[in-house]
Amino acid sequence: MMFNLPLPGGTTGHAVGVGIAAIVLGPWASLLAISLALTIQALFFGDGGITTLGANCFNMAIAGSFAAWGIYRLVSLGSVAESKRRVVAAALAGYVAINVSALLAAIEFGIQPMLFHDATGVPLYAPYSLGVAIPAMMTGHLTIAGVAEAVMSAGLFSYLRRNEPALVGISARAPLERAPRRLWGALAVVLLLTPLGILASGAAWGEWAAKDFTSTAGRAQITAASGNAAAPVVAPSGLARLANLWTAPLPEYAPHFVKSAAFGYMLSAMFGVGLILAVVWVAGLWMKGAAESKR
Repeated sequence: MMFNLPLPGGTTGHAVGVGIAAIVLGPWASLLAISLALTIQALFFGDGGITTLGANCFNMAIAGSFAAWGIYRLVSLGSVAESKRRVVAAALAGYVAINVSALLAAIEFGIQPMLFHDATGVPLYAPYSLGVAIPAMMTGHLTIAGVAEAVMSAGLFSYLRRNEPALVGISARAPLERAPRRLWGALAVVLLLTPLGILASGAAWGEWAAKDFTSTAGRAQITAASGNAAAPVVAPSGLARLANLWTAPLPEYAPHFVKSAAFGYMLSAMFGVGLILAVVWVAGLWMKGAAESKR
């Protein structure tokens, strides 16, 4: 999710990985995996935000996981493990999942002015209606982010099928054994390449901070990304009120003690992956202990 892609209007999008997660783990475990990643991002890096964590988990972890799993099972139905149709199914799973997530986010943005506004009708949070939010979100995801997600899903599926076929083969419910060295090596390469994610400049549409509305450049960027619908001259009051609800210790993946942005971004990725591994390890010990206590 730290790999950002440039999208039309000067905004960015990011990969999700929910397609391959749902294929390998199944929809329920994928739901937990994506939710864990989103929670760590929000708590430690301020990415996505605390107040929107529930919506993000619903959009990507829940809807995305089940959409990806359903598409993959439907398209690959009746195919053998080595079939090219499974690669196509993986690509479609990633493409559909990220666009379903984006559409849900666009709807959530677009209905806020109708649901949450002050006595004069001024929106308290997201300032744009459905007519602006849906095109602004979906144009880039249908054409660029979705295609990138499809390529990533197909590539990872092909890699896993070749190197660890039990993870994506017919016996999809086989227990996951200790990750082999080649998978750890692949993870290390991805972490080292993480700084490529900061090459794309600009914020994702809708992920605006209160300070973005106080500068001329910030409002110009928001306006350009929103079909030239003028941005508010001041931050929505509800957004401004909640802006300091939580201060992430490593905001924007930029540790304050590291001068190099690229190195700091890579360290943040390693820290995030380490947290995920630690949580999974502790959960595994707890589940093992609970199972042994029942014997």
